[in-house]
Amino acid sequence: MEFVNRNSTNSIRSTLKSNKSESILMKTDTKETQVRVIYTGGTIGMMRNKRNVLAPIPNALVKQICKYPNMHDQEYAEKRFGMSTATTPLVLPHADGELRRVIYHITEYDPLLDSSNMTMLDWARIAKDIYQSYETFDGFVVLHGTDTLSYTASALSFMLENLGKTVIITGSQIPIFETRTDGTDNFISALIIAGNYVLPEVCVFFGNKLFRGNRTVKISSNALDAFESPNSPPLGRIGVSVAIDYRLIFRPCSVSRFTVHSELDENVGILRIFPSISRSTFQAFLSPPLKGVVLQSFGSGNIPSNRQDILDAIKTAVDRGVIIINCTQCANGSVAEIYDTGKILFDLGVLSGFDMTPEAALTKLSYVLGKAEWSLEEKKQMMQSNLRGELTSPTDPSIEEFHLVEAVAKSLQIFSARDLEQLEATLFPAMLANAVITSDIPNFSFKLNNLKSYGADLSGTNQDHRTALHLACHNGNAEIVNYLLLNGVSVHIRDRYDRTPLHEAITTDNHEIIQLLINCGAHLTGSSRGIGEKLCAAAARGSMKRLKSYQLAGADLTQPDPSGRTALHLAALHGHEDIVRFLLPFHENLEETDLLGLTPLDYATRAKHFTIVNLMNDFISIT
Repeated sequence: MEFVNRNSTNSIRSTLKSNKSESILMKTDTKETQVRVIYTGGTIGMMRNKRNVLAPIPNALVKQICKYPNMHDQEYAEKRFGMSTATTPLVLPHADGELRRVIYHITEYDPLLDSSNMTMLDWARIAKDIYQSYETFDGFVVLHGTDTLSYTASALSFMLENLGKTVIITGSQIPIFETRTDGTDNFISALIIAGNYVLPEVCVFFGNKLFRGNRTVKISSNALDAFESPNSPPLGRIGVSVAIDYRLIFRPCSVSRFTVHSELDENVGILRIFPSISRSTFQAFLSPPLKGVVLQSFGSGNIPSNRQDILDAIKTAVDRGVIIINCTQCANGSVAEIYDTGKILFDLGVLSGFDMTPEAALTKLSYVLGKAEWSLEEKKQMMQSNLRGELTSPTDPSIEEFHLVEAVAKSLQIFSARDLEQLEATLFPAMLANAVITSDIPNFSFKLNNLKSYGADLSGTNQDHRTALHLACHNGNAEIVNYLLLNGVSVHIRDRYDRTPLHEAITTDNHEIIQLLINCGAHLTGSSRGIGEKLCAAAARGSMKRLKSYQLAGADLTQPDPSGRTALHLAALHGHEDIVRFLLPFHENLEETDLLGLTPLDYATRAKHFTIVNLMNDFISIT
């Protein structure tokens, strides 16, 4: 199922079309991060029309944001990108305490959608748009109406498979351009988190809280704290600073690339039990073509046990292959087989929904039923498995009651909350680094599991913002790299010098580790001109291994440096025949010139490398 948003594709075409550097860009030493904003509609972007009534107004959001200095730094944008145009990105003013300046690009849907009109096709459209630009941006923000926001967040959490970057869905109760609004804080906070924090989840930000998307429900139609996560604590909170509880982050634990599953089955529904529900209503609801049902039962999962007609209808549906998930009607809590009236459902083949929200259970059913490659038994197993942190099962691991940090703090007589946070931020990364350096796999596995049980974030960073994965890639231990990846350590975290683990693997030319990282969704970051400079440097010194490292990492080997020279120019100048032979097939046009107007052939001729001159002339005649 392929859904392409033509407007979004056109709006970022210049960004996605090529990895070539743009000469209009000002060189900057400021660390930047790129965020894509997908504006689907909703209250947050509404404005007052001529009748002074709030309404969605197409193509007005970006124009209005440019007028608000708390959302767009016009001076920085003009210096960085030149004169303002329709494709010039927006720039968030610097936020105290954050390492990177957020550059954001807004894609507006046409038409703008009221969230009540959202369908599964729209979920697929959002997922596809994220996929198309995944390697171009560091994070994503989706602006959405609040009424069905939890459904969209839940659906995307399942559809975005092996997600490694931050996706935040937000909206507001009051439009962003009103005098008194929650929209500004929600939007700016979502941008800051998406741009500066690598959280591989679909999240919802609302009312100063960051939630796991598939755990949220809308609890109020008029309060500014409109969303809650009844059975799971917030992932983070924004006060004076951003506080993320990394122990709660649900990470993909597989060496697999990011992909999107957009095949959702629409033959699902929610059936809420109520006293004296009629048999005809029950049977009609469970009739074909229905394939999956979220059954909202009483209390801890109970239904009327004396209604044999209802029990027979459930048994008939289960025997026909309908997957029925039992969820509680209560806002908090979980279904359990503690009463006879609840165990009856289990005996009939109804599956436990644990503490899933109805929104999560429904969208998960649609996702699982859309997996044609899974058998019915596999689909049932997946519905009871914790795929994206959407449920709490009895087998979920718990953090040790006696926290390691607390024990160390006690011995050092550290008691303040701030000092405890600093101790934890220092202690765990140091212990992880030591394990990477000193351990073989059996010992490393033992140490890692111990640290996890004490609440360590395995993607935690040291003072230089380096992770254990950075160090393992630099040291060249492929087994430890693979083990870290299987434990969900992020491949996208950039250190203080903007280097990812992939950059570390490239600098040591460890092709096995480069391939592992690429298989897990890693990709090159940084300016294309910077990559061009590194390619030219490798060619100048005749380093075939480094060029192949960049090729394996997905680099465009024809990328020029700021002077317009390519690696082929430098290989020809320095007489590296083997490098020239390697690079020639990547060039469609050998007539491309640098800023001096010289081609690679010109360099070879002037340097009197006649073997290379003949080689290039032969290549030109063939092509």
